[in-house]
Amino acid sequence: MTQPISGMPARPPGAGTPPLSPAGEQPLSTQQRTVLERLITRLIAMTSQQNAEVWAGVKHDLGLKNDTPLQARHFPAAEQNLNQRIGTAEQKLSTRQTLSQLTELLGQGNNRQAVSDYIRQQFGQTALSQLTPQQLKSVLQLLQQGQLSIPQPQQRPATDRPLLPAEHNTLNQLVTKVSAATGDSTKLIWQSLLELSGVKTGDTLPARHFNALVTLLQARLTLSSQAAPTLNTLQAALKHPMESQEWQSVRDYAQQNWNGTPQTVLTPVQVQELLNLLFLKRIERERVAHTLEARDLQPIYAPFAPVISSLKSLSARPGLAFVVVIVVFVLLWLVL
Repeated sequence: MTQPISGMPARPPGAGTPPLSPAGEQPLSTQQRTVLERLITRLIAMTSQQNAEVWAGVKHDLGLKNDTPLQARHFPAAEQNLNQRIGTAEQKLSTRQTLSQLTELLGQGNNRQAVSDYIRQQFGQTALSQLTPQQLKSVLQLLQQGQLSIPQPQQRPATDRPLLPAEHNTLNQLVTKVSAATGDSTKLIWQSLLELSGVKTGDTLPARHFNALVTLLQARLTLSSQAAPTLNTLQAALKHPMESQEWQSVRDYAQQNWNGTPQTVLTPVQVQELLNLLFLKRIERERVAHTLEARDLQPIYAPFAPVISSLKSLSARPGLAFVVVIVVFVLLWLVL
């Protein structure tokens, strides 16, 4: 007795052979489905989409209902659709990576101001998000190659007022980040900042130390992620780069204590020691400048202080004051 072919439904004798479907109405072949599934896997790896979501998107673009299976005739269009999606995803991923690298570099030195000036002059824009992917790449390359003009940061005037809540919050966020990056407790980091500033525990930090403290913490955070920090990378990590005298002092200190050069790899302890040295020099310079400013700030009437003092003493003796006024008028009359 003849057995039906495995997988095919049994047909009664004399039913004849069913007509073959046109080639385009055939379901996707195994090879076609494999090609599409590989493309979908690549797309999923670069996006947050799920497998079913991608299949539904392809069918929607091809004008098919979600419950309608793809057929062999749909394969060329489906393959093209997925390749286009992959191209778009690759471009977005590349742009995100470029922005990430730029964002990391913007926190070093005065790079942020340099990039802002450059894109305003070259592209007429003020925000990185408004640049094209190619423009972003060109800015990143210029910054990495040191071809942008880095302006000197503007220093805010020193003041004896305590830190504002927003300033304290900025320092607290940096302390938290440094703690996470280095493993040091936030309490220990705050204690070191107070000691460097010469402030007793419980007292508030003066606002004139704010810039120096931000520079110290940002540099420490940046350098904590570097496997082989040097004096050169320390300089690059500073929000306010070292001036020539500061640079020479730090170089001399490293040379005298560790026989170090600008290219010598520094330990975390050495990095912290150099940052502390630089911070102390800067707040000392601020202290001297603040003292001179306060000493030179005299009342507008200071040159006439002796005369005013004499008039005050005369005001206590009305009779004598009257005589003096008469004498002054007489002298003026004779002179004129």
